[in-house]
Amino acid sequence: MLTLYLGLFGLLVGAYGSLVGVGGGFLVVPALLLFLKTSPQQAIGSSLMVVLCSATSATLSYIRTRRIDYRSGWRFALATLPGAFLGAFITRYFSTEVFAPLFGGLLAALALLLLARSSGSPGSIRETVGSGSAQRRVTDASGREFVYAFSEWKGLGISALAGFFSSILGIGGGIIHMPALVQALHFPPHVAAATSTFILLFSALIGAGTHLALGHVLVGPVVPITVGAIVGAQVGAGLSGRVSEAWLMR
Repeated sequence: MLTLYLGLFGLLVGAYGSLVGVGGGFLVVPALLLFLKTSPQQAIGSSLMVVLCSATSATLSYIRTRRIDYRSGWRFALATLPGAFLGAFITRYFSTEVFAPLFGGLLAALALLLLARSSGSPGSIRETVGSGSAQRRVTDASGREFVYAFSEWKGLGISALAGFFSSILGIGGGIIHMPALVQALHFPPHVAAATSTFILLFSALIGAGTHLALGHVLVGPVVPITVGAIVGAQVGAGLSGRVSEAWLMR
């Protein structure tokens, strides 16, 4: 029964995480800590392994919808790698007393930021265009065009930070990248969700691989959660285009 519950939980994690482009690690970590009583290191490493598989599945779906900004995604993904590698080693010094308030505090701050910024009415595609050093035009599989501009250096800095927090908290970095892409870099939310998932694939690969080498991955619970997450990621990515930009942010 525990295996079944973990698989269903993984289905929820994959669907919701890929829908909003955050990977779902922010759900896996507290579940492992609170219900399976794992150490912070085990929760982080196991979560990143689930996030890696979920992000891979969701990215394949987003490739079909053509909403990924590859030019930005490759650059931002590379910027996450040093922090993801470094963060995995820092987690060895975490205790639950240190990890819990750090994890909860970051999620609470991001939640308040998103709720405050998403309470207004959504803007049109043209209204999401900002000034910056890089300009992008993405046309998805349905023919919808997204036009936007942003500061590439700001994006690289945010990505480096996201990679670090991804690895020390086990959240994959998408929970930071998604709001940053929309609010700081003026990405349209649908492109942000797809691109964030694409970036997440690479940061989670380095983080999960490093944690696996350090012995922080619990294979028992990871397997059923991952199986469910892979299936759920396809569902969430498929639903993403049917959800309005305002509701996607909420």
